[in-house]
Amino acid sequence: MSTQSLKPGWKMVKFGEVVKNANLVEREPEANGVEKIVGLEHIDPENLHIRRWNSVVDGTSFTRKFVPGQTLFGKRRAYQRKVAYAEFEGICSGDILTFEPKNRKVLLPELLPFICQSNAFFDHALGTSAGSLSPRTSWTALQDFEFQLPPLDEQKRIAEILWAADEAFNQHQQSNDNLMSVKRTLLSRLTVRGIGQQATQHTRLGEIPVHWRLATVEDVTSICQYGLSIPLNESGQYPILRMMNYDDGRIIANDLKYVDLDDSDFNSFKVHKGDILFNRTNSADLVGKVGIFDLEGDYVFASYLVRLRADEDQILPDFLNYYLNSGLGQRRLLAYATPGVSQTNISAGNLKKVLVPLPPMEEQKQIVEVLNNLELRKHLQRNHVAEAQKCLAALINNLVGATIAEEVSHV
Repeated sequence: MSTQSLKPGWKMVKFGEVVKNANLVEREPEANGVEKIVGLEHIDPENLHIRRWNSVVDGTSFTRKFVPGQTLFGKRRAYQRKVAYAEFEGICSGDILTFEPKNRKVLLPELLPFICQSNAFFDHALGTSAGSLSPRTSWTALQDFEFQLPPLDEQKRIAEILWAADEAFNQHQQSNDNLMSVKRTLLSRLTVRGIGQQATQHTRLGEIPVHWRLATVEDVTSICQYGLSIPLNESGQYPILRMMNYDDGRIIANDLKYVDLDDSDFNSFKVHKGDILFNRTNSADLVGKVGIFDLEGDYVFASYLVRLRADEDQILPDFLNYYLNSGLGQRRLLAYATPGVSQTNISAGNLKKVLVPLPPMEEQKQIVEVLNNLELRKHLQRNHVAEAQKCLAALINNLVGATIAEEVSHV
């Protein structure tokens, strides 16, 4: 909590003095016209708007009701920063608390979600959470959170500013979502049907242009190799890429572990630019991830990944990566998935059998150029989203009286 002195007209209050946990109960939602069910999985971190839900007609054991104007707060794993402003009525998980002002002449409901998004509130929620595997805070603990409450007219002004910033952030997010949708469409269209209208032939892969040929992953790669199976460390000679180092078809360097290797092993498992890493084993929703490596520096890769190296006399690495990330490419990969007790697997042998459409090299270059330009636009738009989010966070932490985090203080 900030130690700065109170502004004129502001007062220090406890959360429970001005907010109540509504805790409404609805045992027959379908009969009473309540249609939507919201779980924690439907609330996006640091985003007040609920875009997804389940349907009551599919059944639910939840009985907690929320109504428009309430603030929903995820009390389980508060570090995920899940807060939403209800814009419709529904039923929610018991791990979601439903807040509303005790008196709207003291606290505006439009300001409440931003108070709950502040760093100070989350710090309090985390500090009062209990449990090792799935820590939870409680309404009893949250009532004691202290914060500076502005007078009502200033609350209105602050809420208007914050909702305007939230709208700007969501417009950038929507633009990003639109670009992702365009990318998915173009991946499926261009890597299988090419650019423009072309005569097609029927193949085992479906319709492809008549002058393309059909190959397999084995035909168009020079290397198909399992990674290293050795203990991983927090530090060491070489960062090792794992199943969490994927981001929308690219390999990224986050949450790294390290290994020490002799020169022979390092040279055998060093990842080169243009190599494609395939996630061969994971949960059913994660197995099959594919990403191309273009990072600077020396990296190796772990045993649950398979390294593919394109035969560049036949296929461009980017084209192969884009195809394997397309809807059709993913379906062909997952057709070889074999479920285990807790993991799903796709062997290197089956990976080699996956069918690949093969355009002439000049067409591959044209297709890759279009998709690379879209990747650049997506990257720029992501930066806009990140900057808008940082600005919104800085405004929240400033205008509702909490300490401005150092990382956003220069926004």
